[in-house]
Amino acid sequence: MSGAGKKVADVAFKAGRTIDWEGMAKLLVSDDARKEFATLRRAFDEVNTQLQTKFSQEPEPVDWEYYRKGIGFRLVDMYKQAYDEVKIPQFVDNVTPQYKPKFDALLVELKEAEQKSLKESERLEKEIADVQELKVM
Repeated sequence: MSGAGKKVADVAFKAGRTIDWEGMAKLLVSDDARKEFATLRRAFDEVNTQLQTKFSQEPEPVDWEYYRKGIGFRLVDMYKQAYDEVKIPQFVDNVTPQYKPKFDALLVELKEAEQKSLKESERLEKEIADVQELKVM
């Protein structure tokens, strides 16, 4: 496999290990959100597994001698030359640097919204407790 493909597979593998799936699942409130989250996780795991197996392996080398015996050396040499001239372009990630600041800003916004939501939940729980206490009286 080319160095770029291996790099993509390595990044996906590391990303899969660093995602706090359980932590994110605890933040979900509705059943629909849990279903969508489970679908997202399954899709991520499938893609990550494919990257780790299919795309992280080096291709088997071509046995040119085998083909020379069966087809003939001139045709096989012509194909071998064309095969050797194929250059797979190096993957250059131009997207991540462009979107990383936006993603980081969204994470900050998410943490702020989480804190606001927790405070509101506490307030509502206190209000429910107060109403239940008044109801008992």
